[in-house]
Amino acid sequence: MFISCCSLSIPELNFTPSLINHNSQVLIHQNRSKFTALSNKVQSFGQRDAMQLGSSSKPRIRNCMIQSFEHVNTLPFSDYKFSRMKLFKPRYEKSSLFSGDSLKSSNFNGSTLRSEDLGCGESERNRDFALMAKTVMSVDNLVEIGGNEGMSRGADDYDAIVIGSGIGGLVAATQLAVKGARVLVLEKYVIPGGSSGYYERDGYTFDVGSSVMFGFSDKGNLNLITQALAAVGCEMEVIPDRTTVHFHLPNDLSVRVHREYSDFVAELTSKFPHEKEGVLAFYGECWKIFNALNSLELKSLEEPIYLFGQFFKRPLECLTLAYYLPQNAGNIARKYIKDPQLLSFIDAECFIVSTINALQTPMINASMVLCDRHFGGINYPVGGVGGIAKSLAKGLADKGSEILYKANVTKVILEQGKAVGVRLSDGREFYAKTIISNATRWDTFGKLLKGEQIPKEEENFQKLYVKAPSFLSIHMGVKAEVLPPDTDCHHFVLEDDWNRLEEPYGSIFLSIPTVLDSSLAPEGHHILHIFTICSIEDWEGLAQKDYDAKKELVADEIINRLENKLFPGLKQSIAFRELWPRQGRQKLPLKNSNFCSQPLVPNVFHRTTKDIFQQWQIGSPKTHRRYLARDQGTYGPMPRGTPKGLLGMPFNTTGINGLYCVGDSCFPGQGVIAVAFSGVMCAHRVAADIGLEKKSPVLDAGLLRLLAWLRSLA
Repeated sequence: MFISCCSLSIPELNFTPSLINHNSQVLIHQNRSKFTALSNKVQSFGQRDAMQLGSSSKPRIRNCMIQSFEHVNTLPFSDYKFSRMKLFKPRYEKSSLFSGDSLKSSNFNGSTLRSEDLGCGESERNRDFALMAKTVMSVDNLVEIGGNEGMSRGADDYDAIVIGSGIGGLVAATQLAVKGARVLVLEKYVIPGGSSGYYERDGYTFDVGSSVMFGFSDKGNLNLITQALAAVGCEMEVIPDRTTVHFHLPNDLSVRVHREYSDFVAELTSKFPHEKEGVLAFYGECWKIFNALNSLELKSLEEPIYLFGQFFKRPLECLTLAYYLPQNAGNIARKYIKDPQLLSFIDAECFIVSTINALQTPMINASMVLCDRHFGGINYPVGGVGGIAKSLAKGLADKGSEILYKANVTKVILEQGKAVGVRLSDGREFYAKTIISNATRWDTFGKLLKGEQIPKEEENFQKLYVKAPSFLSIHMGVKAEVLPPDTDCHHFVLEDDWNRLEEPYGSIFLSIPTVLDSSLAPEGHHILHIFTICSIEDWEGLAQKDYDAKKELVADEIINRLENKLFPGLKQSIAFRELWPRQGRQKLPLKNSNFCSQPLVPNVFHRTTKDIFQQWQIGSPKTHRRYLARDQGTYGPMPRGTPKGLLGMPFNTTGINGLYCVGDSCFPGQGVIAVAFSGVMCAHRVAADIGLEKKSPVLDAGLLRLLAWLRSLA
């Protein structure tokens, strides 16, 4: 929602009437606005048309709109600096303005607009009128630039456009920018991060997704988040987590996964003393895989020069990974372990990694997570998980690339079978040598390429994999005294029946990040982030009243379960609430929103009391679909049957020339460390294809055919 203004004036420039939002983007009202500069001559601007900042490309349309300059404070245009402005003298002479001062009438001495059109004149000649603002891509002060709607393509095209700013997309973008590429990231939402984003409310800072952060240590080659931040000159303070997760399982089985591997093994074997050898053997194989991965420089598995180089340096490690590539964790566990309850525990270990049991979880995926939690440990970033994406976005801009928010990509543009650009929902178009989609493969090929023929390899992928379930998530604040002093940060709860592990609402994952970073909540309070798997089908076709009632019912049941199992008195301790008029809702501003009345997480449920509605934040699968642009709210692929390890997982290249995918529906799959790995691999492959890394077309063709054949075996 935007604030309506009647008139804004600065010397020699009038915008009347227009709508200004807190991003300081000038949007033209449906009733045409007028622009006057240094003369009585009036130039009209058209609705939703855009002028590319700093481009001399010839517009295909006549009307233009000035969009988006650095947001210095809440007074639009009061402190903006124009580093370069080109004006015109009639008819063909140009004069240029270079100034670091605020815009003043004295800057225009010797130049007038007179009857010049901003765009094309009657003779269709190209008339440049370029306003270039100081580029500061800050997430705290959101910056939006105009589009390329109707603009000619040319030298200003990007090397890569990344659709979506999840961790995978941001890692790919920053890695490319570091290599010298000019990258544009297009994010549908108003902040970066996707499911690793954040939002603020009433003094609480909530992580949108999981608070379990892998890849954030200071050693090894699998600390991919640390490496990605360092590549763009960023560093974040972290807090070590003493326990990865505390399992609360059927038959009163309680297991803490300690940071120290020896402590974890000691606790697990104390519960299953008769399986000590089996435990050591299974986790020993995990370490064998992890150590092999951790010894390699991680780049694209689709780039043969890199692969051959790594093989000659470390042949045994490469052969080890090749051996385990088609294997699953459950099969290997059953080679050493016979106790059904311990095997069920291994299932739970894999479930929190991939939302599937051990028999369906690739051994390489399981090993990365089950060992990195001890090697580098779980480390929580001070200020919340959202700081990772904010830091990467800042680093991207510092390297000369850009990120646009509220940029909803609706189509990948193909020319002669090659991906060359994207179109936004508002009609703007952007072009690049390569397009990288951080959307799921279902969204990429089913929506962004709607109407195009799906490549054969994508059809094969969708035969092998289905969409993993979504989540129901609850965020709330509680009084600190309800939690025992030694409470762990992360908990996994499955109370009575192992068979409910993969059922909707069967198990509960709980994060309490304020155990590690108390600054995320008001003093004397904690944050509880609760989520459980469920399907979007459970929430479709409901009237709003029924939808709200169902959310209240499900949330009440989940909170009751946590109260009975972990925290007596939990309901009475809930402190995060907001007051609403009894007549109904009234939207209120959020602390990190640039809008007056658009909540970041609007899906909430209410419980009527005498004078108020009590509110917790709750997101259904429909919420995840809407705000994270995930088909059915899914979080990656899930095999239809028992897969052959990672053989069936697609990498970053696709059957469409110039189009790449990155994220949790690509190799190696779900999880922060996995999507970061996907981003690193994608950046390397793209860099080779645009000439920033060494490339061998002959070897490329041979390797891609080999990988396609291997996937066919799955």
